[in-house]
Amino acid sequence: MKNIKKIKFKSFHSASGKLIPITFNKNFPFKIKRIFFLHGKVNKVRGDHAHKKCTQLFMPISGKMLLKISTPNSIKKIFINSTSKFAILVPPKYWCSIKFLRKNSILMVMNDRKYEFSDYIETFKEYKKYFNKK
Repeated sequence: MKNIKKIKFKSFHSASGKLIPITFNKNFPFKIKRIFFLHGKVNKVRGDHAHKKCTQLFMPISGKMLLKISTPNSIKKIFINSTSKFAILVPPKYWCSIKFLRKNSILMVMNDRKYEFSDYIETFKEYKKYFNKK
């Protein structure tokens, strides 16, 4: 779990609102190949899989979520919400699930790889076998 990192983004506040710029430069943790947004229903879980090669950065846009990151030997739970000043960087080979805790919650996920069906590990049983082989 030591490879899971909180990435802080600068934000600028004014009387009219908040600005959070994201610059994809050499200081960004990886080269972005894909971005998608998850909209979840309250108390429903999305994700619930692992990736063999894909690194992901989870950034809450709206609402509140519980990000659960697992290996066969440990679990880390991180609450994130739209007022968080950080995103969560998850490298490959971690099992991830996201539980949406508030209505209209939205999570942005940035990836370093394009969608590849073969990169997904879809059952925890399969994941344990894969994890123990690495």
